[in-house]
Amino acid sequence: MNIVNAKRLLSYIRKAVDEYDMIDEDDRIAIGVSGGKDSLALMVGLWNLKMFYPKKFDICAITVDMGFEGGDFSPVFELCRELKIEYKIVKTDLAKIIFDVRREENPCSLCAKMRRGILHDNAKAMGCNKIALGHHFDDVIDTFMMNLFNEGRLATFSPVTYLSRKNITMIRPLILAPEKDVEYFIRQNRLPVIKSLCPEDKQTDREKVKRMLSGLEKENKGLRHRIFIAIKKAGLDGYHLP
Repeated sequence: MNIVNAKRLLSYIRKAVDEYDMIDEDDRIAIGVSGGKDSLALMVGLWNLKMFYPKKFDICAITVDMGFEGGDFSPVFELCRELKIEYKIVKTDLAKIIFDVRREENPCSLCAKMRRGILHDNAKAMGCNKIALGHHFDDVIDTFMMNLFNEGRLATFSPVTYLSRKNITMIRPLILAPEKDVEYFIRQNRLPVIKSLCPEDKQTDREKVKRMLSGLEKENKGLRHRIFIAIKKAGLDGYHLP
């Protein structure tokens, strides 16, 4: 596959990987692939990185199929086949459990927890010692603001997290990549983004915060970057100034 206009995205990934020591020699990394733009950009980005990165590492991809009717991950399967990336689709009944059986009023938290557990178990079964997730720069800020507004605490997710119970490490190589650059990379390479079938899509607290910040940034240019710098200066959740 001929990847174009990858230099900018790769520079963000390389900087994050180096700055936060995300990859070690002979790592086997499972990439959590939902089929959305972020996880596809991460997968193709790491596929590119492994060609020239000084530390040798291997990647595979895992999709947790929620079980929504009409879900089709064959375009992702074809992409992985073309890139020669080992790919596993884990079929589940999570959609039925969360929306039909339990009828969760706030399903996102439970959904994330259950999907993450399935991802961890399958990554271990595939011989992986690390899992890469597609959270990008904007997600760091959105999560920080959600925690501030909803829980009154200063926190976001960490660049690197070791899970002692599973003996596996979570990494987020896109944390320095703005969403607009992820979207540009996807468009330029015509990657097969799978539309989310979740009924909560675009209706979550995260989307509300994202829209609010977008509005504020129109009048306060560079707002997200200043919040990110504040997170790094405070040393929150493993972030630090270079």
